[in-house]
Amino acid sequence: MLQFLKPAPHKAKLPDSEIDATYKKIRWQVFVGIFVGYAGYYLVRKVFSMVMPDLIEQGFTKGQLGLALSAISIAYGLSKFVMATVSDRSNARIFLPLGLILSAVTMIFMGLLPFATSSVAAMFVFLFINGWFQGMGWPPCGRVMVHWFSVKERGTKMSIWNVAHNVGGGIMAPLAIAGISVFGVWQGKLYFPAVIALLIAFITYMLVRDTPQSCGLPSIEKFTNTHTKSYDQSHEKELSTRQILFDYVLVNKLIWYIAFANAFIYLVRYGVLDWAPTYLKENKGFSLSETGWAYFLYEWAGIPGTLLCGWLSDKIFKGRRAPATIIYMVLVTVMVFVYWKNPPGNPLIDNLALVAIGFLIYGPVMLIGVHALDLVPKKAAGTAAGLTGLFGYLGGALFANAAMGYVVDHWGWDGGFIILVASCVLAIVFTAFTWKKEIKELEVQ
Repeated sequence: MLQFLKPAPHKAKLPDSEIDATYKKIRWQVFVGIFVGYAGYYLVRKVFSMVMPDLIEQGFTKGQLGLALSAISIAYGLSKFVMATVSDRSNARIFLPLGLILSAVTMIFMGLLPFATSSVAAMFVFLFINGWFQGMGWPPCGRVMVHWFSVKERGTKMSIWNVAHNVGGGIMAPLAIAGISVFGVWQGKLYFPAVIALLIAFITYMLVRDTPQSCGLPSIEKFTNTHTKSYDQSHEKELSTRQILFDYVLVNKLIWYIAFANAFIYLVRYGVLDWAPTYLKENKGFSLSETGWAYFLYEWAGIPGTLLCGWLSDKIFKGRRAPATIIYMVLVTVMVFVYWKNPPGNPLIDNLALVAIGFLIYGPVMLIGVHALDLVPKKAAGTAAGLTGLFGYLGGALFANAAMGYVVDHWGWDGGFIILVASCVLAIVFTAFTWKKEIKELEVQ
């Protein structure tokens, strides 16, 4: 472990009279920090898509650029797990902005160096590096969340924090377009969002704090007098990589259950999202403009759906995640079936079904991460969530991108939708495996 990454040391406890006000102030400060910081990651995660039209004009095919773009998903899925084992033993205040700086610098060099966009191999390498550094974003945010917010409020707080990716992804495109005006070349689409990301990294460093104890405050469990049955003081001790992996994560059956569930949830998420324009055009007769609006509505409908899902898991199910996930996925199954079987000529029903799927699918996507944080001690939280992310991206997302096309080519859209419906059912089944154990082990005291 590099010395500068080591977790922040504990400070002497503040006077009791100062704890309440200080705790409340810093909690919201660190929450804003991880929200802004994670939104910054999305300024440079998919910015390459903005220069793809320019590269097509230079002679690259869509297939070649799609291959290069896949490097981000591959690297991100691996890194989210591997770098999480480092993040769990690091100071979140340093780790979070460091990943953002490295990701931004990678995209600046990709724009500056002529050879970086001269071949598919070079683009793949740069995008793989970017994807790897992108994997440094989620784990430190998870570390901050479990240290500063109790188990009874994490669902709500993480659902709000999760909107950061919509915010960052939404403003990325306007910043990229502004980059052409600022720099006068198409590569400005890569420079400008990256420069803004560097500024955000500085703001993030100024706002985020590692743990309450590093600020002279008691643990969140002591401050709120809220904890699970399994919690004890050993959860406040930093762990080695071996302990994290072999004592708490890889041996935890519940983590494996939700990791498999996540793979099927991601398959549905990207299987619907990535193929919506093609499916609506070929099978439902939508115009290019109509498919674009449908795609937009699918993404943005996820914001209120995610917020509601987090609230349900905290307030209605008292910190349990499986019930809300299962309810949402049952409804996703119904709406995927409607989206599939609605005959052409009923665009309103198609759009409503697609919006409903978008509203519903992002709740389970978010809640699986929260579920993983809850199932292990705080010092192993990032690694547990990273394992579920590994399954989500290298299992579900890659299958949705690559294998779905093959299935549709050979068995038509019916074959593709059978895969999607089956994935919904399997996600429900694997989540249900955690139901009883979650009641027993995660009961909040």
